[in-house]
Amino acid sequence: MRGIIGVIVLVWLLIGVVAAFQRDYFKTGDANCATAARVALTVVAGPLNYMGVNPKVDCNVNVPEPSAGGVSEMVDRDVDLEIGVPA
Repeated sequence: MRGIIGVIVLVWLLIGVVAAFQRDYFKTGDANCATAARVALTVVAGPLNYMGVNPKVDCNVNVPEPSAGGVSEMVDRDVDLEIGVPA
């Protein structure tokens, strides 16, 4: 039974590689988060690519930025935590 599942997974991934190849994802020289994630997602999607799924990746994540005076406060907090002084 495990052999059959392994063959199914292998065929699934090979179909995904073919789909990525047909979309020319391997020809571009861009080496960034979006390109790598798009290729990986296309390969993992496998046969779903031929059923209309067009995986897209957005690597622009909104990360909270520290406040203007937060740097010195963070340093003080880190020092207090390192020496065991309660904050």
